[in-house]
Order: sequence, then C-alpha cells, then structure tokens
Amino acid sequence: MAQPAGTPSAAAQYTTNPPRELPTRRSTELLLLAFSAFIVTFAFVLVQANQEQELSWSVLWYGLAYLAIFSVAHVAVRRWAPYADPLILPCVALLNGLGLVIIHRIDLAEARVALARGQEYAPHAPRQVLFTVVALAFFLAVLILIKDHRKLTRYAYTCGLVGIVALALPAVLPSSMSEVNGAKVWLKLPGFSIQPGEFAKILLMIFFASFLVSKRDLFMTAGKRVLGVEFPRARDLGPIIIAAVACLGILVFEKDLGTALLFFGIVLVMLYVATERIIWVVLGVSMFAVGGIIAYSLFTHVQQRVANWIDPLETYHDAGGGYQIAQGLFGLGTGGMFGTGLGLGRPDTVPESHTDFISAALGEELGLVGLSAILLVYLMLAMRGMRSALAVRDTFGKLLGGGLSFAIVMQLFVIVGGVTKLIPMTGVTTPFLSAGGSSLLANYALVALLLRISDAARRPQQPAKPKPVPQAPLAEAHTVMVQRPPAEPGPLGPAQPQPPEEGRRP
Repeated sequence: MAQPAGTPSAAAQYTTNPPRELPTRRSTELLLLAFSAFIVTFAFVLVQANQEQELSWSVLWYGLAYLAIFSVAHVAVRRWAPYADPLILPCVALLNGLGLVIIHRIDLAEARVALARGQEYAPHAPRQVLFTVVALAFFLAVLILIKDHRKLTRYAYTCGLVGIVALALPAVLPSSMSEVNGAKVWLKLPGFSIQPGEFAKILLMIFFASFLVSKRDLFMTAGKRVLGVEFPRARDLGPIIIAAVACLGILVFEKDLGTALLFFGIVLVMLYVATERIIWVVLGVSMFAVGGIIAYSLFTHVQQRVANWIDPLETYHDAGGGYQIAQGLFGLGTGGMFGTGLGLGRPDTVPESHTDFISAALGEELGLVGLSAILLVYLMLAMRGMRSALAVRDTFGKLLGGGLSFAIVMQLFVIVGGVTKLIPMTGVTTPFLSAGGSSLLANYALVALLLRISDAARRPQQPAKPKPVPQAPLAEAHTVMVQRPPAEPGPLGPAQPQPPEEGRRP
C-alpha cells in the first residue's frame, strides 16, 4: 500500500528519532538523601532535648556538616557514576548519620559522668565528623581514579601482596606499636593509629576475584567421588589451605577472632560464587572448625572468649571476663520492644559502647523494632550491591561486587552476633555506625567500588562502531572493463556506427 508523498516510512522514522535514554535515577537518590537527612536531624533534636532539655548550637553544627558531606557525595556520584544504583548512597548516609547521633548521645552521658568526677572528657563525635570528611576524600578518589573496575585486574597480584603485608604487619610489630585491648590489629603512628586489616580485606577481595576468574576451570575440575560427593583434587586445595593458615595466623598472633572469621568467610563465598560447588564451603568450614578447636586447646585468650560466650555472668567480675557482654545484654533487655527513647537510656554503662557495642546502645534506646529497622537498612544495602553484581556483564565485576556486598553482611553478623551472644564476641567494628577512622575510610572506599560496578551494570551499552572495510592499494586493484551501451535507433532508421575519433583506439 503506497504511502502519501512527504510521509516518512516506519524504518526511516525509527532511525531518525533519537534513541530513548535510560533514567539515571539521580533525582530519586537526592530525594532519599533528603529523607535520610530529615530522620537524622529529628534524631539529633530528640537526643538534645532529652539530655540537655534544650537545643544547642551543636545540633546545627552536626546537621550542616552532615548535609555538606553527603551533598558533595551526591554531586560526585551524579558526575562520575550517573547510572549507579540510587539506593546505595542513601542507605550509607542514613547509617552514618544514625551512628553520629548515637555517638553524640554517648558523649553527652560520658561528659556528665566525667564532670561529676572532676575529669576532662574528649568527645568522639567531632572526630567522627572529621573521619567522615577524610573518608569522603577516599570516596571521591576511588570514583575519579577508577573509571572502569575491570582495570583493577591489572594490579591483582600487587593488591594481593600489599593486602597480605597489611594483614600481617601488626603481628610482627612490638605490642607497643600494635596492641590495643589485647588485640594486635593496630598500626600506631605519631599522631594517629590505623587498622591495616580494614584495607587489607578490600585488596584481598580484588586479588581473589581476579584469581578465581583466571583459574576458574581448576576449581571446577572434580576429583575422586567419595560417598556420592565429588571432592576437589588435592592440588586445587591450595587457596583454601592458604586462607585457613592465614586466618589461624591472625587468630594466634593477633588475637583477633573477628578478622579471621570475616576474611575466611569472604574467601569461601567468593569461591562458591565462582564455582557453584557447595563442597568448597563444606571443606572450608570443616577446616576452620578444626583450626578453631586446636586454637581453643592451645591459647588462653580463645578459652576466655568462649567462656564469656557460654556464661558471661559466671566471669562477670574476672579480668577480661563477661562484664561487657552482660552489660550489653542488660541494655538490650531494658530497651525491650520499642526502646527507652533516644537520650533516655544508659548506654554509657556499657564499656566501648561507641565502638564495638554501639548496636547494644541502639537496641537499648530504639528497642527491637528500631534495631531491626537498622539491620534491614544494612540488608537493603547488601541486596542492592548483590543485584548490581548479578547485572554487571563481566565475571570479575560479578565476583568483586558479590564479595564486597557479602563483606558488609558478614561483618555485621560477626559483631551483632557477638553482642547478642549468638557467637563468641569479637572486636570487629559495625560498618558506618561505630566510631573510628579506619573502618569509615575502608568502607567508603568499598561503597565507591560498589557504585562503580553498579554504574557499569546499569549503563546502556554503546553500539559497536562498524569497522571500516580495508581498501586495496591502487596498484593491486582489479581492472574492470566498461562497455559502451548500444546506440538507440534514430527516426530515419537504425543508427549507424560512428567512426572512431582521431587519436582514440576503438
């Protein structure tokens, strides 16, 4: 059916119209950041009103600092990762803001106790704001410098070497330079201290993701079948054995059960994601359990942790006993279902409530409902990271994104499980909530990598440019003979052949 003149065909209309662009969802992210800022500001007001019975300038200072930090973060994501998941940054902002609120609340309580004793008290909340600013600088550096996460594979073995050195460095240093509260996980430098293990976990995840991509076929090869189960070959067990030895070394020399459990769990999950074979997880857990039993029989600090876990009231008055765990459980019990209210509890009675036991302080003042809501925010953050890992097109990005997302969940399980007496207590910090610079810096770098992977997953694919057809050189081109068309007959009869012109060959 003929089309009227001047009407373009369907094919022409499709090719001439500009293609529809996918939404970047940055406006959604900005709206969620505003909602997070409202929740955090309201929480600050409640703490200040219940503690001081008035509003002070500190609320305005913390609120403006919070808005400035995450405004810069939003602009950076809009500029350098426009297609990133719109829920990751708001979840981080909400968790970081609530952590700042509860740290400020604990500062007010401990400052009152110090004043009654005639002592001076250095608050942790201003330092937490400073650490967040430095962490934002790390966040921006990762977003700007790493424009394609796949380029990290070039430095995989370098990351692995640096990660192992950072993980083992506190163990070889003297206790005066590395030990705090019985755990040798610190690197004490003039003016500040840092935990190298927080950065080592990211570097080692980059190495293992690249290693598993290149050696995936080795781990997929089955060995002997025993009782219907295909076991891996003995020579393929090297990474598991190395990871188990490294974790036991951390447990023995650094006295840090949490880092050992976190590191080994990440390795097992990345190995399972790469191979989809549950036997690797079974072997890994079995090896770690055997190593834990051996460590329990040889080292007294492991026996003390287990005794505190089984019955903290029995070791309540012992040095290094269950006093901290028991006080945290008392706080959780006092909070009940809906909590005592922000600013109305007694989290200052729990030792280290602003770091290791900050989840107990939140559970006391927000109750089971509030603490569960915070855990759901963590779950949403990890879920969006996992979703980005599944959607990205390259295998390295899938493994790295899955490992980074699982690291958040694993770290949360280790610390909250210890506070609630589900597992033996460890010294791992709560991501984004606990006071401390090393954890914030490392976790903001982790989030920047997740945003980069998410941006690659959601970014529309660019059409491949057509390759130009190579032209043969003129000297090698084929000669094409062109014949003159026959002359048309004239009105007086058939056309007569014309004689050739002078100087032209027929």
